[in-house]
Amino acid sequence: MAFVTKIKWVVLSVVTLSVASIIIHLSFAKLWSVNLVQYKALPILPEDFGFVLGRQVIKNKKLWGSIESLETLQPNANARSNYSVPKEHSNGFIYAKVFGGFAKIRSSISDLVAISRLLNATLVIPEIQESTHSKGISLKFKSFSYLYNEEQFIAYLKNDVVIAKSLPESLMERRKRNEIPTFKPTSSSSLNFYVKEILPKLKKSKVIGLVIANGGALQSILPTGMAEIQRLRCRVAFHALQFRPEIQTLGRRMVHKLRALGQPFLAFHPGLLRETLAYNGCAELFQDVHTELIQHQRSRMIKEGILKDELNVDSYLRREKGLCPLMPEEVGILLRVMGYPSKTVIYLAGSETFGGQRVLIPLRSMFMNTLDRTSLCSEKELSDLVGPETPIPLNRFQPPPVKSEKELTEAWKKAGPRPRPLPPPPDRPIYQHEKEGWYAWITETPTEPDPSPMDLRMKAHRLLWDALDYIVSLEADAFFPGFNNDGSRWPDFSSLVMGHRLYETASFRTYRPDRKVVAKLFNMTRENLYHPKHNWTTLVQQHLNKSLAEEGLIRQSLWSKPAIFLSHPLPECSCIIDSTKATNRVKGEDGQVLYGGEDVCPKWMKHANEAVSSEKEGVKSEDDGVADYESNDFVDESESDKNSTRSNQTPLWDQDEEMDPND
Repeated sequence: MAFVTKIKWVVLSVVTLSVASIIIHLSFAKLWSVNLVQYKALPILPEDFGFVLGRQVIKNKKLWGSIESLETLQPNANARSNYSVPKEHSNGFIYAKVFGGFAKIRSSISDLVAISRLLNATLVIPEIQESTHSKGISLKFKSFSYLYNEEQFIAYLKNDVVIAKSLPESLMERRKRNEIPTFKPTSSSSLNFYVKEILPKLKKSKVIGLVIANGGALQSILPTGMAEIQRLRCRVAFHALQFRPEIQTLGRRMVHKLRALGQPFLAFHPGLLRETLAYNGCAELFQDVHTELIQHQRSRMIKEGILKDELNVDSYLRREKGLCPLMPEEVGILLRVMGYPSKTVIYLAGSETFGGQRVLIPLRSMFMNTLDRTSLCSEKELSDLVGPETPIPLNRFQPPPVKSEKELTEAWKKAGPRPRPLPPPPDRPIYQHEKEGWYAWITETPTEPDPSPMDLRMKAHRLLWDALDYIVSLEADAFFPGFNNDGSRWPDFSSLVMGHRLYETASFRTYRPDRKVVAKLFNMTRENLYHPKHNWTTLVQQHLNKSLAEEGLIRQSLWSKPAIFLSHPLPECSCIIDSTKATNRVKGEDGQVLYGGEDVCPKWMKHANEAVSSEKEGVKSEDDGVADYESNDFVDESESDKNSTRSNQTPLWDQDEEMDPND
């Protein structure tokens, strides 16, 4: 009996100790736990979001101030005195179809107007194929008016070209019978191609068709005597091409919500598109099935003759050459090194980011206030922008019909002589996600299927989302491109935004990083990515600060202007306020002006600028020494780095040889 009592006491003691141990562990767990919240895009920006971020903060000039050396540059795309109105009798009509995404459409339309002026032709409002190919989009909009304001486009260009809404009935009948000559010009088509080959056929047939799929139809750099054609391109892209009123209203509302937060914001466009990633061979920067998707696209480009290169290339070598994008994680590190605190508001532009939210996780972890259009717009606002659409029936996967017992018995009898192997086990159930989207075809078929009706509709919607992002990016206090001038010579979103910002407000902070230099900088500190040394951060700051001013503009002119004139509309579309501050002309090897050489602005523009400057004199600006938001705790600076002399340091971009823009 005593033995049993002892056992009971032992068991009771063990249970008591176990309970006490559990209580202690739970207490420690509660004390040391970190709140882990699953990422979820905000359906709409809360009304009190500005108060959540903290007190209103004055701009830090080092991070948000204008570039003083560019303040004298002003937009001036007006025609000069030797420019005449279009002739009354044109040589015929130009009917065009434009393929591609937002950037290609915008660049192509500018080229179409320039070609019409060059050939003295009447331009028919071009068709945007991304909208006409979509099934069941709103009947409220035609092809062109789905994105742009048709009346504004015609009215603004009335002194440049004659624009018609449609072809005359007689010519329309000929077009339906495919009796009009049609051409497919490339983005580098020369002036001689249009004057010597197309103009005679235009005069003879009175109508020609153009199919534009490469983001342009006219060479970017024109002879010096064709400066008026370049200025016409600027008038089209920066003035005539206004988005339809509903897009402009929602875009301004988004900017207003960002301004209401009480602090400046930076716009960032990753530029991670499957098409450009495949063209440049950047598949290995991603993982798993995303690598296969890029390789599928690259293989198709090679077969179609778009790309003349090997299928398998070293993506890391391509990145060192500056041909691959800066990943969002790397951009986040660069911004933190520059001094942007974790509370900085970053607007994430881009209707499509290849790799999805997974590639954006590091950026969001470094900047808690990373927003996009879904954070600033409600679902109703976005659906109202799209308009009433015809519902698309869901293409649900239907499994094969189940055989009856009689059918199974008949199949068994006809299965051949005995003995037979046992029947195979029943198939596992086929889940819905395995038969929809990219997962289905990449695991079962070697070729990519044609886009579904929903895919076509989503392409049309992306035009609207890109238009909203374009409006916000232009108004941002700073802009950072993740991938532009990628070597494909296709227009890209970031390059157009950078060119438009350079035209309208050249002094706004627009970063123009050299990806080749940035790749070498990251290779220097790859093992200490989140704890870089002070010397490394100094090199990064020097490079990015130089990219904001003349050095970045010269590099942009070398790389981007030969492919897209709208990405660097200098000096043709700008003027300089103060002639005493005019910079020396910097010319390239071919004699083209890379920087400088702008005309002096008209007197009325100079007086208007002086009035604005006098108003700003009474505004108190923050001193450079005042910290913004919080101290930059990102840099791990050792005492040896602090005390080291900077006189022996040679900037990385001075050590490297000059980069070939065609490399």
